[in-house]
Amino acid sequence: MMNVNENRQKRLLDLKSGRESFLYEVLSGLQKAQKELPCKYFYDQRGAQLFQHICALEEYYIPRIEVSIMEAYIKEMVELIGPHVSLIEYGCGDCTKVRILLDHLHDPVAYVPIDISQEQLLRVTKELALDYPTLEVFPVCADFTRRFEFPALKRRRNRTVVYFPGSTIGNFHSFQVRQFLKHIAAVCRPGGLLLIGVDLTKDPALLHRAYNDREGVTAAFNLNLLRRINHELNSDFQLDCFEHYAFYNPKESRIEMHLVSLKEQVVHLDNRTISFAKDESIWTESSYKYNLDEFRQIAANAGFKVERVWTDEQRWFSVQCLVLSA
Repeated sequence: MMNVNENRQKRLLDLKSGRESFLYEVLSGLQKAQKELPCKYFYDQRGAQLFQHICALEEYYIPRIEVSIMEAYIKEMVELIGPHVSLIEYGCGDCTKVRILLDHLHDPVAYVPIDISQEQLLRVTKELALDYPTLEVFPVCADFTRRFEFPALKRRRNRTVVYFPGSTIGNFHSFQVRQFLKHIAAVCRPGGLLLIGVDLTKDPALLHRAYNDREGVTAAFNLNLLRRINHELNSDFQLDCFEHYAFYNPKESRIEMHLVSLKEQVVHLDNRTISFAKDESIWTESSYKYNLDEFRQIAANAGFKVERVWTDEQRWFSVQCLVLSA
């Protein structure tokens, strides 16, 4: 007889992009004048593990502060959300934060965790099945920046709530944010909600420490992207010939993460040769920081109204409840 955990795992919807898509995006990025790689490819199994380590670091304030905000204001959040909702989480990771919601929501209809790391998604789905035996869980392995069909839910819901924690919205460039929020609006539909984490502008020295930790975990996380390309795309990056470099760009109000070539070198990928000058970089991630008025305007341009904002006392981070206008 199939047990509950096995049944839940059978429901995994695998929409992850394949090798050809990965190869195409890597080659396209490395052929630009400013070489770049999509940050979504950080999260293979080892990358996901390294990111969990980053989240536990003292310097990386975001998870700690976001959890404290969630715990302090969860009753207000749940009151705004209401009962009998379907909850969709983009980039669920290890599902730590969403458990605060699941522990307090009134009779949620279903939970749809979406993540690009299949190994982690399978593991956390099994754990959720044990901890929330009456909750219908529909895991989706996918690149959430692309459109895809959601699994059909069995129970009728009052509204759809999208949960997008962390500072992941900051990974989108300004011209991409509105498009992505409109994608979420199409998922929420009129009357739906978006509960989102937004990192706020702050002392650049604090930001520098957050992305340049003393243990070098963020550096290992960044370099792991090259290791993954070597392993999955048969490339020959020499990891010890690249160095992690992260800095705050005040003009753009963003952290930039790069991998800097320590020498003039050549890398081979898919029968192509990619040349690097000494000190040339690959741009691997951006993390934009916002003030509240800026983000309110961005949300409005995508059809959302900021219903409520919760912050920590220092106003380093915010959790915001956005309502999609009818």
